[in-house]
Amino acid sequence: MPRAPIHVLPTPDAVGAYVADHLLARIAEAHADGRRFLLGVPTGRSPRPVLAAMAERLSRQPQSLAHVTLVMMDEYLVAGADGLQYAPDDAPWSCHYFARVEILERLNAHLRTSDQLQPSHVWFPLTENPSEYDARIAAAGGIDCFVLASGASDGHVAFNPPGSPRDSRTRIIPLSEETRRDNLQTFPSFGTLETVPHHGVSVGVATIAASREAIMLAMGVGKRLTVSRMRAADCYQADWPATLIHDVATAQIVVDAAASE
Repeated sequence: MPRAPIHVLPTPDAVGAYVADHLLARIAEAHADGRRFLLGVPTGRSPRPVLAAMAERLSRQPQSLAHVTLVMMDEYLVAGADGLQYAPDDAPWSCHYFARVEILERLNAHLRTSDQLQPSHVWFPLTENPSEYDARIAAAGGIDCFVLASGASDGHVAFNPPGSPRDSRTRIIPLSEETRRDNLQTFPSFGTLETVPHHGVSVGVATIAASREAIMLAMGVGKRLTVSRMRAADCYQADWPATLIHDVATAQIVVDAAASE
C-alpha cells in the first residue's frame, strides 16, 4: 500500500477550505448516485476549520446532507450508578455536545429541512457491547471517508493510545495522562486535569483503517512532531497511532505550514 501523500497549505483556513471542498464534492457524488455517505469525524480543534468552511459553502450553495451519516469516533465516559456511562450531553467538552452544536447546527443552518443532516444519523460508539459499532458500520456499507486528527504529544487517534494493536476495534479505553492533557488543551472548559474523564469509548485502529478513504489533519507548531512521525512512516507503527493513515486504502495528510516546518 502506498504511503499517504502530505499536502502542505499556508494556513488552517486553507486546510479547512481544501478539505471542505473535497468532502462536499464526495457527498454530492453519493447523493447523485442515490446512496448514503458515512462520514467519520473527530471532535476538538482540528476539524473546526473544516466545519467552518463547509458551513460557509453551504450558506452560499446549499446541497443535501440528508443522506449523510456521521460516524463519531469516540465519547468520554464518566462513572454512573450502573458503571461507566456517556458524559452529559450538555457538557461543552462532550462529543455529543460537539456533534450537536458545532456540526449539526452549523451545517444545517442554511439548509431546508428536507436537506438537513438528521440527528438520528449521528452515531456514537456504544457503551454496552462496543464491538457492535463495527458491525453497524459494516452493515451500512462501511465508512466512505474518515477525517482524523492526531494527539500532539503521543500521536493518539480517537482514544487509541500508543501500543494499540493494529487489529483493535471499538472498545472502552482507559485514557492516558498524555491524552487527557491534550484534551484539556482542546477543551479548556474542563478547567483542570482532574476533571478530564479517565475513560472513553472509541473506535479502534482497525475500525478506522477499514475506511475507504481517510484525511489526517494537523495544524500548528504543536503538531510538528506528529507530522514528522507520519512523514517518516510507511505503515502503522503502534508507538505512534497516527501512522495508521498509511494503512487506509485511499489517504492523504493535510497540514498547515506551521505544522510542517
